[in-house]
Amino acid sequence: MIDTVLVSKFQSPNSYTGEDSIEISCHGGVIIADMIIKVLIEAGAEYAEPGEFTKLAFLNGKLDLLQVEAVADMIHSVSTAGVATSARQLIGEFTLRLSAFREQLLRIAALLELELDFSEEGLELIDRKVIEEKINSSIQYCQELSDSYTASNILRSGYFVGIIGFPNSGKSTLFNTLLNRNRAIVSEIAGTTRDYLEETLYINNLPIRLIDTAGIRDSIDIIEIEGIKLVDSVIEQSNLILILNDASESLDNSNQLFDKLNEKYPQTQKLIIQNKTDLIDTIENNDNIFISAKNKTGIDKLKTFLENEIKQSTERVSDVLINQRHYNKLQEVLQNLTQAKVSLLNQMENEIISIDIRYATKLIGEITGEAWNEEVLDLIFSSFCIGK
Repeated sequence: MIDTVLVSKFQSPNSYTGEDSIEISCHGGVIIADMIIKVLIEAGAEYAEPGEFTKLAFLNGKLDLLQVEAVADMIHSVSTAGVATSARQLIGEFTLRLSAFREQLLRIAALLELELDFSEEGLELIDRKVIEEKINSSIQYCQELSDSYTASNILRSGYFVGIIGFPNSGKSTLFNTLLNRNRAIVSEIAGTTRDYLEETLYINNLPIRLIDTAGIRDSIDIIEIEGIKLVDSVIEQSNLILILNDASESLDNSNQLFDKLNEKYPQTQKLIIQNKTDLIDTIENNDNIFISAKNKTGIDKLKTFLENEIKQSTERVSDVLINQRHYNKLQEVLQNLTQAKVSLLNQMENEIISIDIRYATKLIGEITGEAWNEEVLDLIFSSFCIGK
């Protein structure tokens, strides 16, 4: 005797996987579940591979690839908005949008190919301006989807904020103040932070991934040097860089650092935060935010700024979470549609224009899973946990 359980039978084809399956619900606790699993394994059962149940659902036609990826997004999402968007994607909204897009491209190709049948008679059945407009609208739609990639990643993984600055500018104090707990070691000794620390801060259910970095300076300490090198990797993954300046030294103390970062990472948003205002008499009115991380003054204003930034960064996402695979395929679709437009403007044959448009429809099919290979499936399901 191990436990009294509830056994539920899910009959094909109406189960999640499309096959007959059994679900055992036992009383809570890891030990009981482990004992039941041990008995099942001894009786001939096998452990599931990561994502095996969802993979069966895909292979049996219960889900398309977009819905499969929505399952993974729901599991790993760190925001309520990300979960809600994944849920809409799970019921097929993104599939419907891509299917309509694919149908539009097929109609364009069909119009071009229809005219080929009458080429010997010299008839022009369609206005090329109309075809150009249709291709342009398709390019715009595909670009809009691609542009939501960054916003989708924020909903899926969080809005990354790197705190950068010179030693003793108060980075770790700000890090602790925003988290409202002592997570980083704070010391008057320069170079206390050797590695970077990362924690998630929620502001009105919006996930912000805070990263506290080592102070930027010349050093002979090997460990500290390695920590400073990691600052570059932090900047590369950040959506926003907060450059913390010690206002008691000078309000312009970090301007040169700001300019260097702006030159090296022009696409990443940056903002200078003037810290240690408790040590200065006057505060100039400029675009910087003035705070005292130690006394917690100005922190509400900083949080409001962060909240507005993440809202603006994700406002374009409504029912689609674009991942790296989707983005790469959409970029290929854009290339083919752009080439089709160039061929059209250069008065190329309809057959040449149609080839690029037809290939674009094939790529869309690879996004939804109408065309797939084992390598793609292995990549997708490698992110799943066992039991999904």
